Amino acid sequence: MEARQIHLVRHGEVFNPDRVLYGRLENFGLSERGLLMAQAAADNLAARGRPVASLVSSPLQRTQESAAPVAKALGLVPVIDERIIEPTNVFEGKRMRGPDSALKDLSNWKYLRNPWRPSWGEPYRDIVARMLAAMTDAMSTSEAGDVVMVSHQLPIVTVQRALADKSFFHDPRRRRCALSSITSFEWRDENFAERGFLEVGYVDPAAHLSVGAIDVGAV
Repeated sequence: MEARQIHLVRHGEVFNPDRVLYGRLENFGLSERGLLMAQAAADNLAARGRPVASLVSSPLQRTQESAAPVAKALGLVPVIDERIIEPTNVFEGKRMRGPDSALKDLSNWKYLRNPWRPSWGEPYRDIVARMLAAMTDAMSTSEAGDVVMVSHQLPIVTVQRALADKSFFHDPRRRRCALSSITSFEWRDENFAERGFLEVGYVDPAAHLSVGAIDVGAV
């Protein structure tokens, strides 16, 4: 059998007409376009023909809705893991662009003092630690086969950068983690999480749906 893999799937477009940074706020589910994006990711995973042993989802509404078509396509029951949730962020509920952007409020500038940490939210190192722990546990406890995890942009990007030995500091506008994209890692060594996963693929199955999509979930 092929080497086991873990596939980190980002959720689809969220219904967010006010274009706020929704973070961990409740009642932010997928848009109609987002549902189609989630289905595109599910179809891609199913078409691979790889055995998948388990499906894990962040507890937020948008990730659970994105996991639903994957569960149906692969015949799996999603398991919730709090460790793969969106990071905390002081700008939740605020707009980051336009005339009422939170960045134009001088009282918010104190949160921007250290972009390497970052000072406006959960530290990158903490995100990586919990993501790697969740990934390792999922691979260690599942039966023979791959694991699918439905998570969020920043956790996926942060762990990808850590495993590639890249700086955590980056431009959020240039992240390689499109809506409903799939970043795949091969599990190489269960004893060393930081060296145990090697990226083996990235696909954007919902690219044809992305034109005009609203994507302002996190900084």
